[in-house]
Amino acid sequence: MTRVHHVRVHPSADRLPREQQLAWAFAELAADRPPLPDDVVDMVVNRVIDDAAVAIASVGRRPVVAARAQALAHPYRPGATVVGLPATERVSPEWAAWANGVAVRELDHHDTYLAADYSHPGDNIPPVLAVAQHLAERRSLTGADVVRALATGYEVQVALVRAISLHKHRIDHVAHLGPSAATALGSLLGLPPEVTFHAVGQALHTTTATRQSRKGEISTWKAYAPAFAGKVAVEAVDRAMRGQTSPTPIYEGEDGVLAWLLDGPDAAYDVALPARGEPCRSILETYTKEHSAEYQSQALIDLARRLHHERPELADPDRVAEIVLHTSHHTHHVIGSGSGDPQKYDPTATRETLDHSVPYIFAVALQDGRWHHVDSYAPERAARPDTVALWRKVSTREDREWTRRYHSTDPAEKAFGARVEAVLTDGTRVVEEIAVADAHPLGARPFGREQYVDKLRTMADGVAPDAEVDRFLALAERLPELAPHELAGLTLTASTEALDGPLPEGIF
Repeated sequence: MTRVHHVRVHPSADRLPREQQLAWAFAELAADRPPLPDDVVDMVVNRVIDDAAVAIASVGRRPVVAARAQALAHPYRPGATVVGLPATERVSPEWAAWANGVAVRELDHHDTYLAADYSHPGDNIPPVLAVAQHLAERRSLTGADVVRALATGYEVQVALVRAISLHKHRIDHVAHLGPSAATALGSLLGLPPEVTFHAVGQALHTTTATRQSRKGEISTWKAYAPAFAGKVAVEAVDRAMRGQTSPTPIYEGEDGVLAWLLDGPDAAYDVALPARGEPCRSILETYTKEHSAEYQSQALIDLARRLHHERPELADPDRVAEIVLHTSHHTHHVIGSGSGDPQKYDPTATRETLDHSVPYIFAVALQDGRWHHVDSYAPERAARPDTVALWRKVSTREDREWTRRYHSTDPAEKAFGARVEAVLTDGTRVVEEIAVADAHPLGARPFGREQYVDKLRTMADGVAPDAEVDRFLALAERLPELAPHELAGLTLTASTEALDGPLPEGIF
């Protein structure tokens, strides 16, 4: 069963009771304690493994090194761990959430949920683990507490993404992450609803920013944006626990988020959450990535890999007149030619830009028959003349049916794919389509525990010793049973060679 919260703008004269505010609904959800179904618990474990996989693979990348350097300037006891470093090296939890959040997000390779807006719900994991490690002994926190908190964070994230479009108003999607992470932390710590309520309000207020971070020449800030939201959520909870209050009502106020950042004074949304006593299950509707690229390109990578073998002529720019990807509004306008971003066709573009260019991604996957989180983005790969020639013959167009399926609430119909129409120079037409990625729950090869473990081993290869990966997996797979003293082990230590090199200097 669900309870639907009708959220609209209220004038200050209404004195809207907090019990009728959306932030309070999240706070009540955090305080609820129904047992979690086994499939939800198993999926939480999968996503902790998934986050670890993409985080360890990125420890040597510049944004992650810089974030780690900032975190190391804030040592703290008991503190929390930083991915890549030994578990004995601890920093203040908000800085651990920051450094680990950047590592998780850097390769654009963890889980996703798409509806009215976009999200990577796995971004909730770094702040929850950081606070759990820091307070484990003091508050007797266990792995079961972590599991419940993460299920709660995913629930809030998915509910917001289903109901409220931020992208339409050019607000970055991490504005949904601040509230979900704060709610998850309220659940983790068993906070009274009043405390979580104010933490949610502060976290939302401080995480609303424009979407320019994902537009044009995309910068390294793309990896920092969710880490910032996680760090802010930790700080918001800390302040709320000390009795500090938030702007209220944060969503519904006449000068609040709905009225001035979203649909204006007449804004209204229906946000569905589990009824009291019902478990959080929305994590099961989210999906991870097999490939290190924006989610809406996942299915097209799989189709391109298949066409590489079945129709090799499509990889030859001299034989191709054009390739059109008929797809959803979001795919066309966010990662397609409908974005109007010339950088999406620029061989010198940043990695962050290329992983949001489906023309580039489709062309490379078509030629290589694979996708690799490093090799597929190498500057020499992007600049290869035959790739550039093919890439510039690939475009996207919106198709109403794909847009309808993108927004469908029926899981069996919801799709993030496209119809590919290629025309060869001899006039031959090739038409193929794919609805969901192979790794999707309804795809050709749905991800289960085995695939999550394989992903971790692949991403950790050459970065963390096999014995360290084995140790982490043995612990992570026992997450629901972990005692407080075991939570510090939920990290991966990289080899010395993977961390070799100077740390960049800053203010700290």
